Order: sequence, then C-alpha cells, then structure tokens
Amino acid sequence: MDFPVDHLETFAAIVDAGSFEGAAKQLHITPSAISQRVRAMEQRVGTVLVARTRPVTVTSAGAVVLRAARQVQRIAADVAIELGTHGSGDDASLIPIVVNADSLATWFIPALARAARETGATFEVLRADETISTERLRSGAAMAALTAESKAVPGCTSTRIGVDRYHAVASPGFMAAHFAGGVDADTLAAAPMLEFDRHDAFQQRFIKRVTRAKISPARHYIPSSAEFALAIALGMGWGMLPEMQCSAGLADGSLVALGDRPLLMPLYWQRWNLSSPVLDGLSRIIAEEAAVALPGKDRAAMVGSVVT
Repeated sequence: MDFPVDHLETFAAIVDAGSFEGAAKQLHITPSAISQRVRAMEQRVGTVLVARTRPVTVTSAGAVVLRAARQVQRIAADVAIELGTHGSGDDASLIPIVVNADSLATWFIPALARAARETGATFEVLRADETISTERLRSGAAMAALTAESKAVPGCTSTRIGVDRYHAVASPGFMAAHFAGGVDADTLAAAPMLEFDRHDAFQQRFIKRVTRAKISPARHYIPSSAEFALAIALGMGWGMLPEMQCSAGLADGSLVALGDRPLLMPLYWQRWNLSSPVLDGLSRIIAEEAAVALPGKDRAAMVGSVVT
C-alpha cells in the first residue's frame, strides 16, 4: 500500500507533537491540512490510525504506519549522512533503542559509546524490561531493542547475541538472619526479597526452581540497577543480580549466593529489517561487544537471525 511521503511525515509529526495542532506548527501548515492527510490515510487503509486523545495515541494499524514513517525518516537521514548534508545537531540521525536496566548498568553503555564514535549517530535510550521491550518496536517508538523474546516482531530481525547469568544473592548478615537453616520454601516465604518493578519475574523464577511452590514473600521494589544492588548489600532483602554486577562481591565475601546455579537469560537484538548503514553499524557493534561482555555466550547462535 502506497502512502505519499508527506503523509507519512505528517503522521510521525502528529505522534511526536502529541496533537494535530502541534504537528501543524512543526510542519508549518494548517491543522485542517493535517486532518485531511490523516483522513486520506485512514480511508486508504479502511480503519482508524490515531485516536484523537491528548496526547494522541496510535491504534494497532497506526503503529504499523508509524513504523513505516520512521523507516522513511531513517532512509532520508542515511542519505543526508552519506551526502554530508545533515547538520551537527540534526535529530534525523537519532536512533531510539530499548534496553533493559541491568544491561545499561553493566555492558551496554560502553558498546553504545563505541557505536556513537564509529557511526556518528546519536541515540535515545528507552529503558524497559527485556520481557516487554518488543512493545516499543511494535508501536514504532524504537528502531531496535535488547529483548528476551526470540521471535522477531513483524518487520524486524532477531539475532541472539549472548546469555546473561543471574545469581540469587544477599548480604552475609541477611543470610545469617534469614537462611541460617538453609534455603527452602519456609525460609524463602519468610525472608523479604527485592524486585526491580512489577514486571520483574527473576526472583519468582528462582523460588520456583528451589521449591516448586507458589510463594509470595514480602518485597521491596527498587527500580534502579545500582540502587537495587546497594539495597541487597545493605541487607534490605535478597535478589537476583547479573553476574557482572555481583561477581566481585561473591569473590570478596560481601555477597553470598543463595544457590549454586545461576538463572540464564538469553538476550536477542531485534531491529528493523531495513538496509541502513547506521543501523547496520550499530547492530554489528552491539553483537561484537556482547560477545566479549556476556558470559556463557554461544557464538554459533549469535551469527543466525530470524526475520519476519
């Protein structure tokens, strides 16, 4: 289905501005012209693309159109970069990426810094749990995402880049107070635990592996990786930390493991299935840096990708 480029530009501007009026100011046309373009697009697809709320929200069909609009912007930005006509502060080269907090706190920022140097692009990092990060890809809000979901979002490719290892840990004092008799269903039910937010399922995965029972202990929510690790060290509760974040503490005795085996979380890099020098370069760098940083990596799996 063909859409005029200016209609796609209009649709992206509406979402960015949050309203038809804001898009009109951004594009220097009248709100009536904005409405006419949207109506023409909706008539072409036969369904509503954007809900007239404040701010506006895209429908499921609108998310598909928004992704197409963003891809057109990306192609135009790549052309400008290759021709040397983009400005130094031009948002056209901005790449929105969804990344989970633990990866941000450990290995991802050095990889992104390298990508900024080598590609010349700028990045907008959108933080989201790796189990729900694909929603940003579906909505067109992001061009790439680090995710635990292997199945590629429609219009994207999915490549396994490594495996992160999570350990259940606590401070020595917390262990003595709550797990002196061992780690079992009774002690886990009585000991406070930490969760990152209400999407965090790692602690429950550990409980299920140890007890095979449904247990709901008291919990604290700490939605920041550094502060989450600090809360564990200060004895607020036990929790799951990535190996890169807890290996030093386990080695020097400032942290104690509740179990002898880590939980494994495969990570996948999903990105638009679009030929883009900048996006291609970013994806190559992320894969290379992940291969070095992530323990338990599977190099054979890293070279393959799934496309939908």
